[in-house]
Amino acid sequence: MDLGIAGKRALVCASSKGLGLGCAQALAAEGVDLVMNARGAEALEASAEAIRRDYGVTVTTVAIDVTSPQGQAEVLEAAAGVDILVTNAGGPPPGMWSDWDREDFIKALDANMLTPIAFMKGLMPAMMDRGWGRVVNITSQSVRAPIAQLGLSNAARTGLTGYVAGTARQVAPYGVNINNLLPGIHATDRAVSLDGGVAAAQGITAEEARERREATIPARRYGTAEEFGKACAFLCSQHAGFIVGQNLMLDGGATLLTM
Repeated sequence: MDLGIAGKRALVCASSKGLGLGCAQALAAEGVDLVMNARGAEALEASAEAIRRDYGVTVTTVAIDVTSPQGQAEVLEAAAGVDILVTNAGGPPPGMWSDWDREDFIKALDANMLTPIAFMKGLMPAMMDRGWGRVVNITSQSVRAPIAQLGLSNAARTGLTGYVAGTARQVAPYGVNINNLLPGIHATDRAVSLDGGVAAAQGITAEEARERREATIPARRYGTAEEFGKACAFLCSQHAGFIVGQNLMLDGGATLLTM
């Protein structure tokens, strides 16, 4: 299927690896030029060069922490005029409710709620003026089914989801569509970290921890960054114009929802 977005331009955050990189690759495969952001310059440049080589698109990189006002300003300057925005940030650390204080919540909100909002506010007005735009926020399955040990993520990402619910309806008349992608466990560095934590706590190997988690997923496997990226690319496509303010779960069936 031709997604109809060749020649458009996208900002993909946290795209040096993992799900962000999967989204960047899928958009590049459709002929979309990219602005890629991550904190680590070396990994970011390596991923960007591979995309240039494999897909022949233009890639601009901005290696900076986007939770700071300066970082946001630099990325917004590089991404001025983009047609597509994909927000993404690593999740805050797991723990117990009693572990977290105000500063922990502020950090989680900055990364997983306030920064995506800042990018939407900075980039959507130009999309609205042109009458076309796509925004995809990578959040988490935990906004639909909170995970006990991920209280920081539950709180921050649910806040973003609430913001999007109203905002998406306000910008849709101008041809700008905002939707959220909610990943379950995928074969990324985040999964390795989580499995490592379980292994250490239970005195098992990381492979055993993964096997036990996979057994709880109806699909009996972890997701891949490639298939996640293709779902993102579809939501960014010309064919997704009637999808507004939705939360698409990509979790292999692990979360049982009745509606």
